[in-house]
Amino acid sequence: MTAVPPRRRMVPAYLATGGRSRPSRTAFDRLTLLHSASPDPPQGLEAEHRRLWELLRPGALTLVEAAAHLRLPVSATNFLAADLVDAGGLQARSPIPRAQQIDRTLVERLLDGLRSLR
Repeated sequence: MTAVPPRRRMVPAYLATGGRSRPSRTAFDRLTLLHSASPDPPQGLEAEHRRLWELLRPGALTLVEAAAHLRLPVSATNFLAADLVDAGGLQARSPIPRAQQIDRTLVERLLDGLRSLR
């Protein structure tokens, strides 16, 4: 039995960007959270834009996760997301920043103070 090769995209990923070299807005971070902004898609969506909007309709995904589901490079998905945000079909939220490291001496002093209360 022969193995079936994985399906290749019929349209190269760079065509999803419409031949542009920069998205319409500042590029999103890879962990930017995308979610649908309306129950109905914006009018006049191209096929790749519609696929992204339909992927995000049930819930939110990060830009990287959406790119993986669409089998597109993150940079091409960034273009699609920026277009949909401009059209009002998606909302984007910046990733939550990592918590800063706590000063170890402060924690040790707190533990010493709690131990002295016994």
